[in-house]
Amino acid sequence: MKRATMASTFSPKHSHGYAIRSISLPTRSHPSTVRIEEELNKLKTWEASSSSEVERIFFGLSGLADLYKCMEDLLKLPLTQQALSHHHNQKWVDELLDCPVRFLDIVGETRDAIMLMKGNVRELQSALRRRKVGDLVIESRVSSYWSLRRNTRKQCTKSLVLLKHTEGSSFGASPPLDLDHHPSAVVRVLREASLITSSIFQSLVAFLSSPILRSKLNKRTFVSRVMRKGVLQCNNQEENVNELEKVDLALCRMVVDNPTKDFEAENIQSAHKELEAVVVVIEGLENGLDCLFKHLINTRVSFLNIVSPSRRM
Repeated sequence: MKRATMASTFSPKHSHGYAIRSISLPTRSHPSTVRIEEELNKLKTWEASSSSEVERIFFGLSGLADLYKCMEDLLKLPLTQQALSHHHNQKWVDELLDCPVRFLDIVGETRDAIMLMKGNVRELQSALRRRKVGDLVIESRVSSYWSLRRNTRKQCTKSLVLLKHTEGSSFGASPPLDLDHHPSAVVRVLREASLITSSIFQSLVAFLSSPILRSKLNKRTFVSRVMRKGVLQCNNQEENVNELEKVDLALCRMVVDNPTKDFEAENIQSAHKELEAVVVVIEGLENGLDCLFKHLINTRVSFLNIVSPSRRM
């Protein structure tokens, strides 16, 4: 019962509390704010971009990298710098400044976690190539893999809480009503960017928090859930078994079932296939997070270059 509760906590259906809307900026908006608007409107389709959970996340991370690249250009504008510098003591400026820091922390921690997972999977693949089912080395590697998944799941719990806090309380202060149209547009697109970033990150940590199998009882429950998902998929529903869950099922077949010689080679081959697929996913996430991390760093630096000199005056 506890496992079911945790699974529902990390379900993308529960994590996507924000649906980006098409924003409308003043007709005299600077081209940089217009480009950000265009990127935001592209990202509003990210959840419908693919039937695959992983492909949607890839699309979202790529779109965020493009979005924050445009953000860098916006923050380099003298007009933007002058506006934010003029209001540097305002709380709403501090809130805009804090968001990239929170996202940087989460990107860094998530990137470290998937790099560890990638190394662990490679070690498991190497053990499978050298050994046969039943060897203690393989069982040790499988146990190590599930232990790492469990630690990743705990870390993602903390990340999800932080993201929800960011989404719910980051923008308590409002800019003055008499703010000129350009700084007003800047504030609007920056807040929209933070909200869609939080939504995509929640989907990412939900994926990395997929339930873990460690016993025959868990396996029977999991297989039953897989069958239900298969039926839903046939009925053109979007719910699918993700790559991490497929690895768990393959490892259970190989280790927990204690198969006979007739099925040993087949199960090892199946585990190899699913592990290779998850490596492709991890590398895709790694590349997407690396690119996004660089742009978030640049955005943070641009903010500091605008605000810090004013605060020292």
